[in-house]
Amino acid sequence: MAPTSTPEIPFGRALTAMVTPFTADGSLDLEGAQRLATHLVGAGNDGLVLNGTTGESPTTTDAEKGDLVRAVLEAVGDRAHIIAGVGTNDTRHTVALARQAEAAGAHGLLVVTPYYNKPPQEGLYQHFTTVADATGLPVMLYDIPGRSGVAIATETLVRLGEHPRIVANKDAKGDLGAAGWALSRSALAWYSGDDMLNLPLLSIGAVGYVSVVGHVVAAELRSMLEAHLAGDAAKAAEIHQHLLPVFTGMFRTQGVITTKAALNLQGLPAGPVRLPLVEATEAELAQLRKDLAAGGVHL
Repeated sequence: MAPTSTPEIPFGRALTAMVTPFTADGSLDLEGAQRLATHLVGAGNDGLVLNGTTGESPTTTDAEKGDLVRAVLEAVGDRAHIIAGVGTNDTRHTVALARQAEAAGAHGLLVVTPYYNKPPQEGLYQHFTTVADATGLPVMLYDIPGRSGVAIATETLVRLGEHPRIVANKDAKGDLGAAGWALSRSALAWYSGDDMLNLPLLSIGAVGYVSVVGHVVAAELRSMLEAHLAGDAAKAAEIHQHLLPVFTGMFRTQGVITTKAALNLQGLPAGPVRLPLVEATEAELAQLRKDLAAGGVHL
């Protein structure tokens, strides 16, 4: 059973892009994924995004992606929105993953801009609408030109927002001006995809965020969100500023590496990363401890 949603807030407000736990030998740890998902939902997350970049989607198989969705849904599916990342740079492959996610019971799809092959805007439009037409699930776009090489232009976002199943955008473009223009012209629900910009995007109309640091400060992010929703701008800004060392520290190196390191240090399921990612060095771990401690998180 899918959690309650509204057209304005289709996937809840506080989401975390969950890592994919692995065992010591690098195999998929489904029991660990269930424990981690349960912990994250209990910590204040409305939803979890699986099989995204933070979930090491480039190095997990299609079968592993489906198994992960089923396992997490078994653990928390009636208490949280479970969004399955299905994006690739091949439309046919993305459609197949979308259908697999729907069959597994996912509540929605995250579809990233096709990467590396740099399609034109019309190609992006046709890619996203083809995927949206392939299932009955609501779609969250993922605009992250720093990884994909191509941004979704404002005009394209407006066009995509007219599709009945394309309902949201995860914004990791880092351009508040572009976000403002798109928000003013589109009915898409806006989610911050960059923790440093969670509060700035909320202030111009975003409904929530898809966080990485939500692995370690979910309660604090929830407090910031609730202060914003209550109209207490000063308190929201105070919490945001207090978390700045956490935002910085979790992204000094690749976010998956630091997130798994932080979870492992806390005794939570995470395990190793898969190549070509590598484990945090001792110096990186020391810096991570220092950064998180400055934001009130002691590992």
